[in-house]
Amino acid sequence: MVKKICNFLSTIILVVLLAAAAVILVPMLLGYREMAVLSGSMEPTIPVGSLVYVKPVEASELEVGDVCTYYLSDGETFVTHRVMSIDPDARTLVTQGDANDTSDGDIQFSQVFGRADFHLPYLGLAIQNMRTPAGIMVTCGVVALVILLNFIPAIIDVGEEEKKPEKAGTN
Repeated sequence: MVKKICNFLSTIILVVLLAAAAVILVPMLLGYREMAVLSGSMEPTIPVGSLVYVKPVEASELEVGDVCTYYLSDGETFVTHRVMSIDPDARTLVTQGDANDTSDGDIQFSQVFGRADFHLPYLGLAIQNMRTPAGIMVTCGVVALVILLNFIPAIIDVGEEEKKPEKAGTN
């Protein structure tokens, strides 16, 4: 009975881990880059804590109404906002967060990283928390739990074997 329970629990945990890995890896294989949403500038369309999947595209491929991701002038910070207008001659576009009252101003085509095609709520929070020391410990704990669940039945079987009385031999 213990073996069945341990096998069931380890199967459930492995299925959840494989599903999470697929959610992250499949879009990456399709050329997307995932980014966690840290602010509420795109709410309610994209809630804080979501994981946004961005496909790298040329700025010229964007259309008004698309949600795009671009670099700020520091080259390290990304912003994901909606395209409000495009000026192909000046090679700029204007973006604005859905929850913002004002636009971001002119964004150079060279600053555009790509188009945000879809998002998954809450997954960004999970990914960010997994990168903290506590998240790493929890992840290691889950892996240790799966390993233990696979060995517990064998340990119990050995203990039960030792408890069985030996049969006396007859001559």
